Amino acid sequence: MPDTSSRILVPVGESSTFRNTVAYAVREARRIAAETGEESTVHFVYPVRWQLVDESERSAADAVADALERARVWANDDLDYDDDGDLDAEDVSVSIETAVVGEDRYLFSPNDFAEVLLEYAHDRGLDRIVLDPEYQPGGSAPMLQPLEFELARSGLLVEEAPVDRVVERGRLPSRANVSKALAMFGVSFGFYLLLAGVFDTFNLVTGAVSAGVVTAVFARISFVNTPSATGTVARIARFLLYVPYLLWEIVKANFSVAYIILHPDLPIDPEMQRYRAAIWGDLSVTTLANSITLTPGTLTVDMDRDSLIIHSLTGSARDGLAGGALERAVRFVFYGRSAARIPTPAERGTIASWTDDDQTDGDE
Repeated sequence: MPDTSSRILVPVGESSTFRNTVAYAVREARRIAAETGEESTVHFVYPVRWQLVDESERSAADAVADALERARVWANDDLDYDDDGDLDAEDVSVSIETAVVGEDRYLFSPNDFAEVLLEYAHDRGLDRIVLDPEYQPGGSAPMLQPLEFELARSGLLVEEAPVDRVVERGRLPSRANVSKALAMFGVSFGFYLLLAGVFDTFNLVTGAVSAGVVTAVFARISFVNTPSATGTVARIARFLLYVPYLLWEIVKANFSVAYIILHPDLPIDPEMQRYRAAIWGDLSVTTLANSITLTPGTLTVDMDRDSLIIHSLTGSARDGLAGGALERAVRFVFYGRSAARIPTPAERGTIASWTDDDQTDGDE
């Protein structure tokens, strides 16, 4: 596809080259509009990894709105300014649009991000994607190259903006990289010793070597955000409170299922449900899904693009899910105490029966 495509999509995210990428996209739109005499459009689109459920997510929403507003202001400034002096802003027609995508689904992999961006592009007839060379939709985990590969498979013109990157040549590694390395080493070393069960010299040395190898290979790609010592300690403490709560829920559910099994009439009422939980992020969603599965009477069967697909054995099990106790507990672990104060799934209308039509739509 030629580079005269006048309908451009630019995924937005914080980076050192964000400003220059905006300038390049606008410059290209102006050039094409001047050459063709037709209107060009640039859409700045921010894929988000969260859902705005209550005010505890307001700061993240404000940060996204701020990034999009900066993109719009920069773009309008660039439209009014001409390096060469041979184009007048009134002589070309370029429109600027901003949008947020991904609020209605889980975004984990490069394919997930590519899917929401391509849906937006197809819905609005956009045929060119300009990527910030420092764009990382997965937080601090490198994801640009696999994202670019997934986008290129669509047949749209996909390119990285040819802008200068900031090269850091400091001798010492950044604080973010040190935090990731220490966190990865600590988790790997602790897990190795837990499996070994013996804290002798051999296991300490081999554990340190193994943890070092794992850290060197996976530290940069295993964390979406840079781990913070205070936040990690607080999350671990909340998780330690969550474990006995989950065990108690498992015990209660065991008695309930045992009663059903021993009852002469076997009073079961199985049903599949679609559950849009107010949880996002791979670790938190995995924790909720596994907690549901560990609780007898409910089973997480699959994860759709925006929901968990759950099999429940009885009406009481479904009532428990609709009450949202597990969801609030998982939010407490990962997002803090204030995040646990949200309406239940039943009150939000985010849990419902999963029909055959839903299954057909998911297969498509």
